Parts: sequence; C-alpha cells; structure tokens
Amino acid sequence: MNWLANLQGTRAITAAIGLGALSALALPPLYVLPVLFIAIPGLLALIGSATPRDAFWRGFWFGWGHQVLGLYWITEAIMFEVARFWWLLPIAVPALALVLGVFIGLPCWLAAKTKQGWPRVLVLAGGWTLMGMAQQFVATGFPWNPLGSVWEFPGVVGDMAIQPAAWISVHGLTLLTLLLAAAPAIGKRALGACLATLMLMLAWGAARIAEPALPGPNLTVVLVQGNVAQGQKRNREAYIAMFEQHLKLTETGVGLAVGQPTVVVWPETASPFLIDQDENARAAVAEAAGGPAFIGSLRYDENGHLRNSMIGVYGPGPVAGIFDKYHLVPFGEYVPDWLPLPIKILPGVGFAKGSGPKTLRLPGVPPAGALICYEAIFPGQVIDAADRPAWMVNITNDSWFGNSTGPRQHLAAVRMRAVEE
Repeated sequence: MNWLANLQGTRAITAAIGLGALSALALPPLYVLPVLFIAIPGLLALIGSATPRDAFWRGFWFGWGHQVLGLYWITEAIMFEVARFWWLLPIAVPALALVLGVFIGLPCWLAAKTKQGWPRVLVLAGGWTLMGMAQQFVATGFPWNPLGSVWEFPGVVGDMAIQPAAWISVHGLTLLTLLLAAAPAIGKRALGACLATLMLMLAWGAARIAEPALPGPNLTVVLVQGNVAQGQKRNREAYIAMFEQHLKLTETGVGLAVGQPTVVVWPETASPFLIDQDENARAAVAEAAGGPAFIGSLRYDENGHLRNSMIGVYGPGPVAGIFDKYHLVPFGEYVPDWLPLPIKILPGVGFAKGSGPKTLRLPGVPPAGALICYEAIFPGQVIDAADRPAWMVNITNDSWFGNSTGPRQHLAAVRMRAVEE
C-alpha cells in the first residue's frame, strides 16, 4: 500500500474513487467481504501522509465511489417518469453520493490529525460510525447501506454474524467491521486479533441462535405478493385487475393453511380503493381473508391530507387499525421544507407524515409493529417503545426498483431491524 501513500492530485482522487467502489462490492446482495481488507487499508494509506484537508477530499471521493455503486438502483425509479425527469438520469445518484461523501470525508479529516497506527484506525472507525448515526437524522435522514450491513448475507453463517446487532445495533457492527478490515494495515498481531474477534463474533451469534425460542402463537402469516410491474399500476383497469388478483391469491394462501389461524398481509398501496372508506372493497378483502388482514392502501385523513397507510381489516365492518407512514421518502413522497430551491416533483403536496411508530392490534393476532417500506432502514426508530410489539410487519412496493440490488438491500435491512429489536 506504500504506493498509494505517495499518490498526489488527481491520481490520489482516482484511487480513492476506485477503492470506494471496490468496497461497495461487500454490500448486499454481493457480500464480497474480502474486498474490505483492500479498500479500508488502501484508504488509510491514502490519508497516511496527507494534510487533513487532502485527507478530507480523499475520504470524500472514497465515499462518493462507494455510494454511486451502492445506490445505482435509484435510477430505476426515475425510468418510470423518464419523459418528465430524463434530465435527472445522469445526475440523481452522483449528486446524492456527493452529499453522502461528506460523511466519510469528515472522519478521514479527523483521522489525518491523529497518530498513525491504532490511534488513527480507532479515530477513523469511530468517526465513520458516528457520522453513520448522524446520517440517520441529517436532512430527514438516509441511513441506507451502513457498512455493518455487509454481514447480512443469507444462510446460517450470516444469521450468526448479525446477532451482535441485538446489543450493539448495525452501527456497532459498522465499527467492528472497520476495525477488522483495517487490521492488515497494522500488522500481523492485528491480523491475529482480527481472526479471533471474528470467531468470537460468530460464536456469540451461534449461542444466541441456539437459545430456546419463546413459545409463539399458533398463527400462519399469509404473505400475498402479486408481482405486479410498476408500470401496470398507472392503468386503472390493470390496477383493479391487480386487486382481484390479490383477492384470489389471498383465498389460495388461506386455503393452504386450512385449519390454522391466519393473518393476511398485502404489499404497500396494493389496493386501488381507499380501504378505510370503501365498504365494498373492505368486504371483499374480509371475505377472501376470512380473518385479520393488513392491507397497504392510500387514505385521506379528516383534514383531506393524503397518507400512505397500512389498514388493519377484521371482517366487513369498520377498520380495526390504521398506521400512517411517518418516514416519507424525500422527493418521492414529499418535497422537504428545507429545500432552498423551488423544485416541484410531486403532484399536489405529496403525502402527509404519520405520527410515528405504532403497534397495531387486531383480534387473534399478536401486537404487530407496523412499518411501510423506507422506514425499515432506520435503526432504533421502528417500534413504539411504550407499546412494544410481538412482531413487525414491513409492507413495501419495491417494484419501482426492478430486478436490481435495491430490493435485496431493503430485505437485508429488514432482517437487521428484526435482530436489533
């Protein structure tokens, strides 16, 4: 890595971008973890002899490369509005990555002021982790793909690796990941400590998984997924056909669980009808489900504000519960008040924000923590701590992002929230 330390100017920036992009290969759904043992020591080498100012910019461009590759899937959503927003295609992800690059640049600036070796590694790892936590709140927050998510790979080993998040959250796993990945830059003893820590981490996870499970309710969850392309939802007739398809799938799923108590779950905005107001649509759902159901639907509140909601249905009568999405997607679901430019992307004013985490209670169903799509990426902000649920239900419409890494990264985040809580 010595040659990296000697790079200057555009060569150093190019190397930083390349190392950042390389590190993104460790993220879901690729999980090429060994690249971190190149990327993080490489970043340390780049800031090794740099001034704090140069270290900031090298860290910034490292973060830019990391985020561009990790978030490319956002462009998929723009394609559905390409006639209006074609100009966003080449700039949306690179511009977002410029903002997020600051969250890596600042820890590198601070690390450059610190003595080389473990002090510098600790400052970089600690600063990176703290900035990741800040990323959860700054400008409404966007904590997508924290580095601790590299352990979310499917299978038994992945299940073991993410169990420490129950105590230290994904942010703690980010800190641990950076310390492990930086070990090659410290020396052979550090590599030994790295291996020992990794084995301890997996042993810890294995022990937790082996604990006897608490007795759960005799309940079958029927997940209904129509697999409808986003473009079809713009056509009213196709949207109604999708509703009928979900009814048929519901009947099939409940039929497979015959003799067992069930709860039905539909995706985000799966209903073209306002379930809380449309008695006929609600009756159709109730008949198909034959019991409790959580249905994704839009609704208008008492003030006429549009909300993205999860509606609890139990029988054809009044709704059994309502949860309104509160972590709305900037520019996708609302235009932030803090934006200094008069950009109007959404028709009307977008969605109104819900009041926060909520536990829904339907007859015959354990208390459920409701989540809609994007809000599942916010550690520590997914349940009502004063009314803790027994399980969490996250409904989403990821068809916006096609067959890309986006929906897979989303699923990985949901698994992490389940372990954390």
